[in-house]
Amino acid sequence: MRLHALSAGLVLALAAVPAAPLFAQEDKAPPPDVQMTWGVSIPMRDGVNLNGTLYRAVGATAPEPCVFTLTPYISASYHDRGMYFAANGYVFMTVDVRGRGNSGGTFTPMLQEAKDGHDIVEWFARQPYCNGKVTMWGGSYAGYNQWATAKEFPKGLGTIVPVASPKPGVDYPMRSNLFYGYDVTWLTLVSGKAAQDDIFGDGKFWASNFRRWYTSHAPFATLDSIAGLPSPIFQEWISHPTLGPYWDAFNPTGDELAKLELPILSVTGQYDGDQPGALALYDDHMRHGTEAAKAKHFLVIGPWDHSGTRTPRAEVGGVTFGKASLVDMNALHKAWYDWTLKDGTRPEFLKDRVAFYVSGEEAWRYAPTLEAVTASTQTWYLDSVASRANDVFASGSLVRDRKGVGKPDSYVSDPLDTRSLRLHDGKEGGGYLVDQRAELLGDAPRLVYHTAPFEADTDLAGFFKLSAWIEIDQPDTDFQVDITEIKADGSSLALSKDVMRARYRESLHEGKLVKPGAIERYDFHSFDFMAQRIAKGSRLRLVISPINSMYFEKNYNAGGVVAQESGKDARKVRVRLYHDARRPSALVVPIAAKSSVPAKP
Repeated sequence: MRLHALSAGLVLALAAVPAAPLFAQEDKAPPPDVQMTWGVSIPMRDGVNLNGTLYRAVGATAPEPCVFTLTPYISASYHDRGMYFAANGYVFMTVDVRGRGNSGGTFTPMLQEAKDGHDIVEWFARQPYCNGKVTMWGGSYAGYNQWATAKEFPKGLGTIVPVASPKPGVDYPMRSNLFYGYDVTWLTLVSGKAAQDDIFGDGKFWASNFRRWYTSHAPFATLDSIAGLPSPIFQEWISHPTLGPYWDAFNPTGDELAKLELPILSVTGQYDGDQPGALALYDDHMRHGTEAAKAKHFLVIGPWDHSGTRTPRAEVGGVTFGKASLVDMNALHKAWYDWTLKDGTRPEFLKDRVAFYVSGEEAWRYAPTLEAVTASTQTWYLDSVASRANDVFASGSLVRDRKGVGKPDSYVSDPLDTRSLRLHDGKEGGGYLVDQRAELLGDAPRLVYHTAPFEADTDLAGFFKLSAWIEIDQPDTDFQVDITEIKADGSSLALSKDVMRARYRESLHEGKLVKPGAIERYDFHSFDFMAQRIAKGSRLRLVISPINSMYFEKNYNAGGVVAQESGKDARKVRVRLYHDARRPSALVVPIAAKSSVPAKP
């Protein structure tokens, strides 16, 4: 959210369909001029006034549907969107959240936006230039606050389009109850009234702060002070390390979702850091919404990173995707608004309720539900010979038949070990999706397993699952699981990941320390969504490793309050993974369904 981006021609190029611009064709009239009105004052119910910047086509006289974005990033940052929508039949307004920019009040991240969003909708709907129909635009933070506004049920809200929306507690400011160092970076960005973009964007400055914290083995709770921004908000967040009432207050309840009847278009990316939140909110609505409401909820998952969910780029993380990935997101929003607010036709791009892009095939597929993206699953069992699974060149295996003959594999992790800094030496390159330097470090603690080469191109789509029988000799530790395609030439492509803190192996709502020496099944069922054609001759690589990074909250394995622990609490942990006949460890691989809408010949 910095929290960590239709009709024919919407997709710039589809298979066998030539690229065609959606607007600004030579035989069309130029878009109308746009009038900007700065400093619009919007009253809230408690007497605080928010600041808006209004955009409307010059000469427009008839009331039109109105679109607004509510942002902590200073409203001028969305000037280009205001110009676009005002030139295409809508009144647009960018609004500074309370406490930021020129708005009054005090900024309290995420928790304030529900009531303020409601009041903006109702105020907007009463203006003479508005026809009473209001919607919202935006991604990341401005995607989340669409859900927050919708749960307040303002009468004028006609639809929402939440893009790359986090779900507080699920993917920000923590994932699986593990906090990020980035939390302090983001809180610096939104501190005070003015823009802090230069500080936020200084990667060397933040790397230096994280490195000083990491090498000093100071408690994670001191990171804000080390970075120069003691933050009550950061301290409040880390004092709530489990899901529960605190985080529930930010999000729509099941009862609220059951009453929600708006048409909704959700958008996220395969490499979007807020994908877990966006899909969790989508799943919540699918679980609690009425059948009529769910039929009006569409989902798009492209091969995009966080910012790319708003402005797609062909190159992401060192990988170049096909032209079909370059969806014109302004045009998609306009087409959606035309359909839901102006009685237009459904955007041609939305051929079924779920659109997902299969990388490698470089084409869009469709499904009626997110579950229907996956046609079937394959189970691959972990195994190894002579308990050697610690190296990519002498790894364990992923096999289809359940042999159960291997002895347990193991690694030892020392939380005082800082060798991971070798990966952050300022020489990073090649893109994070294709970077396998961490796996090639021969002395790093981890377990590695490979499949045999695939005998044919195989399309995967959906969510991996891993069940692993694990024994640790300390009361707690952290795990990361990475799944990668290893191509015939040895190059790699990151597919999906999951993380887990051992004490939350049974529930994210309550920690339960591990009895050292106990062998338990750990179910990793929170992998990122992926859709990828695995090429003939490629293999899948599964890596299980500790989380020991300057970018994550450090778990010293002692079983105390993790954010308060320091190097003096550090305990080495031995991790054993079992894969015998009685305790099979297995990876479940999702096989992609064919598109519900056949491609045009």
